[in-house]
Amino acid sequence: MGNKMLFFGLSCILLAYYTYMPIPENLEEPWKVRFIDILTKITTLMATLLEYTGLMKFEDLFFIITKTQYIGPISDENLTVIDTDFSNIPVRLYLPKRKSERQRPAVIYIHGGAFATGSFKMLPYDFVNRMTASRLDAVVVAPDYRLAPQDQFPAALEDCIVVVKFFLQDKVLEKYGVDPAHICIAGDSSGGALAGSVTQLLQDDPEYRNKIKAQALIYPGLQAVDTWMPSYREYENGPFLSRKLAIRLSILYFTEEKEAIDAVLRNEHMPEGSRDFFKFVNWSRFLPEKYKKNHVYREPVLGKLSTFFPVLLDRRLSPLLVSDSQLQKLPLTYVITCEHDILRDDGFIYVTRLRNAGVPVTHEHIEDAIHGAISFVAAPMYLHSGLRIMDKYISWLQENL
Repeated sequence: MGNKMLFFGLSCILLAYYTYMPIPENLEEPWKVRFIDILTKITTLMATLLEYTGLMKFEDLFFIITKTQYIGPISDENLTVIDTDFSNIPVRLYLPKRKSERQRPAVIYIHGGAFATGSFKMLPYDFVNRMTASRLDAVVVAPDYRLAPQDQFPAALEDCIVVVKFFLQDKVLEKYGVDPAHICIAGDSSGGALAGSVTQLLQDDPEYRNKIKAQALIYPGLQAVDTWMPSYREYENGPFLSRKLAIRLSILYFTEEKEAIDAVLRNEHMPEGSRDFFKFVNWSRFLPEKYKKNHVYREPVLGKLSTFFPVLLDRRLSPLLVSDSQLQKLPLTYVITCEHDILRDDGFIYVTRLRNAGVPVTHEHIEDAIHGAISFVAAPMYLHSGLRIMDKYISWLQENL
């Protein structure tokens, strides 16, 4: 009995040591955030142990947990909600019931999840899309793209492109009563990366150019070149999304090789000949002084990976890697960043570069919020910061779409 109690006590101490981290003072609802952070770290530890014992892959546990949040297409007095497909890609549609004398705006919302997890079926995303459709009297389209590692780059992007192009057909827009001049592509986190890439690709396509009025990106990850920006350093251990967890999941989008994971963690993953891309993501040029602090810029180290991954040089993976002339083509843009987020600086750099290119941009920085806040907008675990972000996003759409 004594040995069992000693083992249990030591286990509790080790778990507390592993999961504890100081919570920044200016976070809203710090105890909720601490609880979320601890749960995430415990899940990460369990996923690591399960993978080590060969019972399941690291990402599988996160996928199982997200599936517990799935909700069906539930219609109400205001909306008809249906699950269907556009060219064999699953989508959930939110269609306002009340009659309208005008054509409605539309929002295509791409969910986050580090390319390896997530779904429009998750309760928080369903809630956000439902609120968007109701408050805007808009049609909302939420695609479920293929996930990594079963389907790697560019599968997710191709699925989103297929959905958007299908929806932009005149007959489809007419079917759902959508105004073709008032369409927005939106997304959060990795979904924000996909939304940014989709918008860029459409603007480069003569058939679809200028068919998107706006893009709205919520704490997007926009580059895979430099994983040691100031925000990556300051929030390396979270809260909620640690640098290591983000890299372990998102890297599955193009490889499962452990060597690559270790190289990205060391910021030594870019291949020889890629230095020309650094100018697009050099935070020392684009970050506001407030966020540079005492950090010293160091270029990513070249040529350390034995395997060449062309995807790292593909602009479709990193929307920040396009030239200023390509950025100039982009439509009205809305960007939300959160202070306590490793991806904070991606958003800041994008905003600066868009403004330098003459693109009209609205940027809202949430000082007291964490990455993924919009994933916590429904009971039992909700954050007021997530609800505020959702409200700001929908309010901007109301004013600009």
